[in-house]
Amino acid sequence: MTKGIILLAAGGTGGHLFPAEALAHELKAMGYSVHLVTDSRAERYAGKFPADEVHVVPSATIGSKNPVSVVKSLWTLWSGMRAARKLIARLKPKAVVGFGGYPTVPPLLAATGMGVPSIIHEQNAVMGRANKALASRVKAIAGGFLPEGTGAFAAKTVTTGNPVRPAVLAAANTPYASAVGDAPFHLVVFGGSQGAQYFSKAVPQAICRLDDEVRQRFKVTQQARPEDRDGVIATYEKLGVPAEVSPFFTDMAERIAGAQLVICRSGASTVSELAVIGRPAILVPYPYALDHDQAANAAALAAKGGARVIAQAELTADRLAGILNDAIGKPQSLAEMAANARETGKPDAASLLAFLVEAIASGLTVEKFRETRS
Repeated sequence: MTKGIILLAAGGTGGHLFPAEALAHELKAMGYSVHLVTDSRAERYAGKFPADEVHVVPSATIGSKNPVSVVKSLWTLWSGMRAARKLIARLKPKAVVGFGGYPTVPPLLAATGMGVPSIIHEQNAVMGRANKALASRVKAIAGGFLPEGTGAFAAKTVTTGNPVRPAVLAAANTPYASAVGDAPFHLVVFGGSQGAQYFSKAVPQAICRLDDEVRQRFKVTQQARPEDRDGVIATYEKLGVPAEVSPFFTDMAERIAGAQLVICRSGASTVSELAVIGRPAILVPYPYALDHDQAANAAALAAKGGARVIAQAELTADRLAGILNDAIGKPQSLAEMAANARETGKPDAASLLAFLVEAIASGLTVEKFRETRS
């Protein structure tokens, strides 16, 4: 016998699904049945998601100015909302929780219209468009980096942090190890497809500019697109730098834990995982994000001394070479940055979010929930 069903809604990308997955584990441990509503892109993650059932509801984004495309998108959204209403009427969930992305719009609109307690979780420091559209309708807004007490929805915003995967929590048990003397210096580089493309050129060029004595200490883990992988490997082999290069690493949390320095983009999940594990980073926000959310996420960690933020346009190979040279020569500075990053981490984000969901599902207001926490 379960406590009831909690319906999670998330866009079909890892950035939206990973925090939803972490919450699902917590809710199931608390005795709830968990269902997921998403889009067809989520099929590649479905095997890992601990849902009792996965439901696909039609949805669309209105990104085109073409009148025909707009009409098609509106019809798809209307169809999705009708399907979501039927689903909610059948499941009778205690609460519906949205994690962003346009596939969350139909189920959250349906839930709020039917009086089902509803919550959205916003990973980034800047609220995404789907969540903005839903913010006025839901009972509570949980934030990864959203500050409490400010903004149009301050009264119902709770900063829970971003739930992280079990592998990240396990990696957080590894203390930061400085590379002193002649010890190898482990550099980890990653950042999505576009990030990988940029880093595939910038990082090898920077390491090429280092003195031989310094360069020989580097051991590199680097994410690279399939079409870039061979070229990156060839460059490192020519330089005599041991490197593991791949489009995807299944054990990235462990690799981050073993790093002396990380160079990466600053998506919400990435910044949250770096903070929980506690590793120093050079953050290079994706420059073409519509809402500049990555820059805001990076600034939140940098403000606490846990990372350096450098715009992609300003990070030349020469400048990066200088940063790497300084980093390897100042292990104490990196250790301090690691400690600062760890202080900002929220390893209990999933459990706090689960308690918020349970409170809202039982009819408590955000104000009452805050009183129970204090």
